[in-house]
Amino acid sequence: MKIGVLLSRVRVEEKWLFEALDKRGAEYDRLDDREAQFRLSDAGAWRQYAVVLERSLSFGRGLYATQVLNSWGIQTVNRAAVAATCGDKLATSAALEAAGVPQPEVRVAFTPEAALEAIEAMGYPVVLKPVIGSWGRLVSKVNDRESAEALLEHREVLGNYQQQIYYIQEYIIKPGRDIRAFVVGGETIAAIYRSSPHWITNTARGGVGSNCPVTPELEALCAQAAAAVGGGVLAMDVLEDPARGLLVNEVNHTMEFHSSVSATGVDIPGKIIDYTLAVGREALEAQ
Repeated sequence: MKIGVLLSRVRVEEKWLFEALDKRGAEYDRLDDREAQFRLSDAGAWRQYAVVLERSLSFGRGLYATQVLNSWGIQTVNRAAVAATCGDKLATSAALEAAGVPQPEVRVAFTPEAALEAIEAMGYPVVLKPVIGSWGRLVSKVNDRESAEALLEHREVLGNYQQQIYYIQEYIIKPGRDIRAFVVGGETIAAIYRSSPHWITNTARGGVGSNCPVTPELEALCAQAAAAVGGGVLAMDVLEDPARGLLVNEVNHTMEFHSSVSATGVDIPGKIIDYTLAVGREALEAQ
């Protein structure tokens, strides 16, 4: 069985994934998404892979590559349908809502005027997010009407149509932290607290990770959320609401985990590779 690893560059996470593949004696190729080519009428050399692990930094490259591979019947981790859902915050929220997964309230509008009405109906503060994006970029806490009008005007002139999809989320008062939980094949294998004095607690924005116990409540919530978006290798961002308990904020399909391995002591890259190999074996058995 041969594995393909589609990537943009070799970060710490990819080094650990390659080490895990080497430890298991797996045959694999590193596939640079900047060099990848697809002839839609012929899978060609891509047929040699039982499964492709997608680790692209670019959401678009990863999404379209897995769409082509899946159309040929080649298995990917994660599947293109999962990437399409998790890479779009509105699609994620809609999937969670349909499955009854607890989450902050979300409203969507398509013009600045309608967005302002939605914001004021929710009540300040709210969180304004781009539907596509990661690492907490372009995420804004909107405290009053003046800041709302300024942010909406800014978004309106950016030119990208996605910036005119106004995704407005309820602001949750966090206890100085949130939770990042890792789900592999439906199992919540580890979780960390991400703590920061700033309201954005992403580790990419300076949040500090520490071990978070995987309680039955957290495990059940993450399993429910993972099933809602299609399963696979996922990272759940979970908020602790004083009144409602745990709420799923976002679901990530190509997560970073270098700071979480040391914080939890869990071999996250090994778990990911074991799951990927299992998917590959199932694909071969189905042929």
